[in-house]
Amino acid sequence: MSEERTYETAVARLEEIIRRLDSGDAGLRETLELVREGRELVAYCASELDAVTKGLEELRLEELVARLEQGGRPPEIPDTT
Repeated sequence: MSEERTYETAVARLEEIIRRLDSGDAGLRETLELVREGRELVAYCASELDAVTKGLEELRLEELVARLEQGGRPPEIPDTT
C-alpha cells in the first residue's frame, strides 16, 4: 500500500533525505538517487504552494468583488515598493 503524496508527506520525506545526505553515510549512487528524489519533491512542493497561493488570491478577489457590489470600500493595499 503506497502512501498518497501530500505537501506534508513530501516535506517530511525531504527532511529525511537532507538528514541522510548530511550524515555523510550515503554512497555515491544513493546520493544521486536521493538528490533526484529531492528535486522531484521540491518541484512538487513548489507547485502545491503555487496552487494554494492562486486559490488565496482568488478568494481575496471574490471578497473584494462582494464588498464592491455591496457599496463598501475596498481594503487598503499596502505599498510593497
